[in-house]
Amino acid sequence: MASKKIFGIVLAGGEGKRLMPLTADRAKPAVPFGGNYRLIDFALSNLINSGLRQIVVLTQYKSHSLDRHVSQTWRLSGLTNSYVASVPAQQRLGKRWFSGSADAILQSLNLLRDEKPDIVVVVGADHVYRMDFSQMIDAHIESGAGVTVAAIRQPISLADQFGVIETTPDDPTRIHRFLEKPKNAVGLADSPDEVLASMGNYVFDADVLMDAVIRDGENDDSNHDMGGDIVPWFVNKNDAAVYDLNRNELPGATDRDRYYWRDVGTIESFFDAHQDLISALPIFNLYNSQWPIFSQQLNSPPAKFVRDSSGNLGTTIDSIVSLGSLLSGAHIERSVLGPWATIEGGARVIDSIVFDRVRIGPGALVRRAILDKEVVIGPGVSIGVDADFDRARGFTVTDSGITVVGKGVRVF
Repeated sequence: MASKKIFGIVLAGGEGKRLMPLTADRAKPAVPFGGNYRLIDFALSNLINSGLRQIVVLTQYKSHSLDRHVSQTWRLSGLTNSYVASVPAQQRLGKRWFSGSADAILQSLNLLRDEKPDIVVVVGADHVYRMDFSQMIDAHIESGAGVTVAAIRQPISLADQFGVIETTPDDPTRIHRFLEKPKNAVGLADSPDEVLASMGNYVFDADVLMDAVIRDGENDDSNHDMGGDIVPWFVNKNDAAVYDLNRNELPGATDRDRYYWRDVGTIESFFDAHQDLISALPIFNLYNSQWPIFSQQLNSPPAKFVRDSSGNLGTTIDSIVSLGSLLSGAHIERSVLGPWATIEGGARVIDSIVFDRVRIGPGALVRRAILDKEVVIGPGVSIGVDADFDRARGFTVTDSGITVVGKGVRVF
């Protein structure tokens, strides 16, 4: 990475309405993921592994658990002025909250004025991926552009789900147009069946970023959004470059998981991303020790697998089981269990995600479901078997049939 001062901003103020009820009591970046992690851990791990040592997390919506997680987990050495700091909305520009991601940066410009970086890396807090930002920073500096947008190749059939980048005909690293969820996207020159989708990660020259958000703040017609307003402004000035994730060489990556990226903004995508973790050859590999995903180190005993009180054996197949969990004669299949889960004799958990300190009683059946923290499922109770019955009990059931039970609910 070039010898310039780099500053990281993680945009973590999102409400996450499409993840309800998982976001009923927490910010979206604080939602547990993969057993031991929270969603924000992936963005922060990528920045730390890339060599950044001054990072702020801009928070707003129901941020207590997120702020606590950042303060307890992401501790760097103050001796070298290294830090990951949670910065809540401070109303520095009047009695108002953030009105968009660009406004969040506008209201936090004091952070840039204090540190005086040369380059600012701006990333979202709720995507699951691995990326070496130092390589993107070098590409940004080489391009001479004011902003560089990270992009990943996606099937053209999915173009209407993303912000799509069209490059100039004579330079595949320069952005010609930035299209929001286009219906008639044009495929890439070297791969007609694919488009470049924005990953929501940006590298800016610090001075032009500051100028851009100040100008945007003066525009009453703007939505004050990084992807919807700031980036198109740079594109219109012919001052925007694109960084194709295919250029990113990541230590320890395999051909199967090298270019993995997933926006887990809906219950369906959140569920599918967990399924990506649990196969023998996972699409996203949590076990890449050369590019680790960091999180809070729990003071917990190992997971324990024992017979139940009648001496019956349990089985665990294609699953992740976190520290502190106790499984007594239970059947677990294609599922992810968070810390301190207790699954009792004869219970079955299939194609499901279980958060921290969930207790599932003997003989219960949990199928294709997500159970938030401290949910208790009584003996013989079924979850995820009858969608209409689940809705009648007040649970969220998606169109694809995933049942979500909110935090602390007891079902008997």
